[in-house]
Amino acid sequence: MSLMNEYINRRLSGTDLESELLRLISEYNKLRDTYLFVYAAAIEKPIPAVSLEQADFYVIRDLLASKKDLQRLDMYIETPGGSGETAEEIVRFLHNNFETVSFVVSGEAKSAGTIIVLSGDEILMTETGSLGPIDAQIKIGRSVVSAYDYMEWVKKKREEAEEQGALNPFDAIMIAQISPGELGSVFHSLNFAKDLVVEWLKDYKFKKWTVTENHKKPVTKEMKRKRAEEITGKLINHSKWRSHGRSIKIDDLEGIGLKITRVDKDPKLAEIVYRIQTVSRLLFETTTSFKIFATQDNKIFRQAVPVGAPVRIPQKTIPDVAEIEQKCPKCGKTYKIYAKFVPNPKIDVDFKNKGFTPFPKDAKITCSCGFEIDLSGIKNQIEIQTGRKIIVE
Repeated sequence: MSLMNEYINRRLSGTDLESELLRLISEYNKLRDTYLFVYAAAIEKPIPAVSLEQADFYVIRDLLASKKDLQRLDMYIETPGGSGETAEEIVRFLHNNFETVSFVVSGEAKSAGTIIVLSGDEILMTETGSLGPIDAQIKIGRSVVSAYDYMEWVKKKREEAEEQGALNPFDAIMIAQISPGELGSVFHSLNFAKDLVVEWLKDYKFKKWTVTENHKKPVTKEMKRKRAEEITGKLINHSKWRSHGRSIKIDDLEGIGLKITRVDKDPKLAEIVYRIQTVSRLLFETTTSFKIFATQDNKIFRQAVPVGAPVRIPQKTIPDVAEIEQKCPKCGKTYKIYAKFVPNPKIDVDFKNKGFTPFPKDAKITCSCGFEIDLSGIKNQIEIQTGRKIIVE
């Protein structure tokens, strides 16, 4: 039976899945004699905050700040990418506070995620794990685009203008909107990512590379830098990978000179890592969670607050109750909920007779389809709007 089917058949709630994740992290730590931090994002959920952002660094630092006495740290990472500056802050914090920092990849760690992974003393990957081309994602107008692709497009249009003596009207309009400052910013963003990877490969990944593999000659700093520049040059070359979203697997990485620890060669380790990946996916698919920060001791789950859930608050100076209609994001079923601000039993009788249910104690609804809806954001919204605390019984 597949791991996914096993967990589905066990019909675990969101809370059960969270407990299972922490159990798996503890098992991983015992097996590897390390301290595992799970950072995973719901890559397929269309939520802007899914990408790596500065707020993530603050959470990571907060959860690990008291663990500086540890020597070894492993990070399970799954992310579509995001801020290069945040990637830099995370890496510097980890390496400044732990002697050995390794990264585990079983899903996707793209763009800024790839930059982070390449700073590892050790990179562990399963057969399903993948990195992506090195690049910076930048905001141009209302869109987030690849810095490399942007520069390549500008270069192509410049060459076309030189060959043909002019650009077509559409391209000419687009080019006219690019300021020198914007172009310079894109150029520096691309080189920023490249420079980080060269330094991190040299200082961290190659830290224990002291002799050459074939001739057993001493490895100098210059040799480490040259190898780092060669690997970085290949990873930043989009003409080789064809797409910013291309999945670069273990064989690809070994082919350009990177040493990768193959998780699948250790059956016990592989089962734990695949289970962590499966449980994370189920949490994303069956709850409103879209980001996981977890260790064996602590966990923080960022929730996608349901937007636009109709809330009706009676137009009184001091309201006694609020009505909520919450639709399940997965199946569309609507739930009618009431939140009361005073301990009045009559409110319960009246609203239950109208088909409403009381606001849940844990601020969560488990839909009949199995999806768990987090109402904590709506709870905060109501309490801020009314200036009163919801009473749960």
